Amino acid sequence: MKLDILAIGVHPDDVELGCSGTLLNERKAGKTIGVIDLTQGELGTRGTVDTRYAEAAKAAEILGLAVRKNLRMRDGFFRNDEEHQLKLIAAIREFRPEIVIGNILDDRHPDHGRAGHMIADACFLAGLARIETHDDAGNTQERWRPKMVLHYMQDWYHEPDLLVDISDVFEQRMESVKAYSTQFNASPNSAEPQTYISTPDFLDSVIARARMLGKRIGVKYAEGFITEKKIGIRSLDALVLTET
Repeated sequence: MKLDILAIGVHPDDVELGCSGTLLNERKAGKTIGVIDLTQGELGTRGTVDTRYAEAAKAAEILGLAVRKNLRMRDGFFRNDEEHQLKLIAAIREFRPEIVIGNILDDRHPDHGRAGHMIADACFLAGLARIETHDDAGNTQERWRPKMVLHYMQDWYHEPDLLVDISDVFEQRMESVKAYSTQFNASPNSAEPQTYISTPDFLDSVIARARMLGKRIGVKYAEGFITEKKIGIRSLDALVLTET
């Protein structure tokens, strides 16, 4: 399956928190969107692997994804090494995305930064013909390098290189986040322990950041991205222009 945009998250729910508004925008524009989860989130305090899969499937439906795949790397213990890079390279070559959006390069959770660097490395290496990978049927894959790699913001704030207006899809974006009902804004009557992300305050902070980023470009809500590559546009019509 050829994708226009492939979003990658080390944990199920990373993509929803980081870039689901942008994915919804692009799907509305007719783009084909897919998601790869690197791990099953099995070290999470709340929920189980089974509930995470069910929640990820519900979120995928809300986002209108063409495909969602889990590479089943070890939560907390995967490494940015040859073994893991080759697994991700094979997935990139399978879906042949024009744009990849992945985890941030440095963050509170060590998995986020480690995944971000692995995603950037794998996107480059996937374009080298002498790195051999195979599809599920054992066929040799052709090389493929995405034209752009973006990294979405997560817990820590980073000054964004790109801001995307998500005002029109913000409510649907938050529905995709809340699909992870074991993780976010959980019932106070739950027998499971409260965590950093399960309190209402966490979701409030997610909304507050989107409002703050939106204010930077004169819209209600926005998502921010980091890129190691300069961004070019073909027309000034692509700019969000606000009154001064």
